[in-house]
Amino acid sequence: MQKIIQFNTEQLLKVDEAVKVTEELVNNYFKMSSGQWLKNRYDIKTAKDLVPHECVNGPVAQVIKYEVYQKELPLKSSCFSLYKVCLQDDAILSTVKKTNGLMLDPFLLYILTHELVHVVRFSKYKQRYENKNEADVTIQEERKVHQLTHHILQDISISCSVSGLGKVFEFYRDWRFGKVFGI
Repeated sequence: MQKIIQFNTEQLLKVDEAVKVTEELVNNYFKMSSGQWLKNRYDIKTAKDLVPHECVNGPVAQVIKYEVYQKELPLKSSCFSLYKVCLQDDAILSTVKKTNGLMLDPFLLYILTHELVHVVRFSKYKQRYENKNEADVTIQEERKVHQLTHHILQDISISCSVSGLGKVFEFYRDWRFGKVFGI
């Protein structure tokens, strides 16, 4: 059995920092109040905290929707959706390693922004979540989310000159324009 590579302590700190920046960017973009933002129930986990069915080969991350029920309440009306962003450490690190000029920090920023855009769109019913695997989400939705991600990050790329973000934009260029999907 092949050992899955996990983020080390330094890389986990980079994930944490990217999460903070991403939450603010996505919140500002969708102009959500803090009350609305907290209603978007989600969790972000790395490989060390994923259960086997949350680990996938290929994608660098996926969103899985869970229905959560309060045990002490007999009615299902108390249930809510919890979206779990499952980062695939091994896929992220191997992509950074094999892609010339791709750096971890801006790559994490893009990935997390992309996944949180999915969460917001699912929770605001801009896109229906009917599948448990992000690979099953429609091609048009993936393209739209890549376009939104680019738009959100393009502003900080210009104003803050985030080092390495241009390379990430280049890496995802074909996704944004639908060339990966043959559109």
